[in-house]
Amino acid sequence: MQKKVFQLLVDNTSGVLSRIAGLFSRRGYNIDSITAGVTADPRFTRITIATSGDDEILEQIEKQVSKLVDVRDIKELKPEESVYRELALVKVRVKSARDRIDVFAVANAYRADPVDVSPGSITIELIGDQDKIDAFIAVLDGYEILELARTGIAGLSRGVEHVTYLE
Repeated sequence: MQKKVFQLLVDNTSGVLSRIAGLFSRRGYNIDSITAGVTADPRFTRITIATSGDDEILEQIEKQVSKLVDVRDIKELKPEESVYRELALVKVRVKSARDRIDVFAVANAYRADPVDVSPGSITIELIGDQDKIDAFIAVLDGYEILELARTGIAGLSRGVEHVTYLE
């Protein structure tokens, strides 16, 4: 099994995300991560999908997604030619002033930002690749994570060579 990240440019229409997810569901393909948001041109939405499978399955995913009516462009975002980021919000229980100092120190080491400090918890915002976020969560092993929200991968190709222009 290998993992691939695909970037789709799709028409910004009602139900487009549902149709794409439905294709994955009907075919039994796995979605490891999916993010979607409008582009600089409000007519289009950029969707980033991380998926896994063998070479044949990944090739079929790319072909079948490209055939959907709303899909204007699909390309693989190769790690060496792309930038991937994910956002995580992690709410950690703090029982003492010492816990609070320790959690702040861990957050600082990962260049994470506290976005909410309450009497019994701290919510930390962390932006990075999946490995960085996984490592941050692992370091917090001695603390109780009350809530965790991860956005999934958002990605863009590096440079200007792979930019897709739609008319």
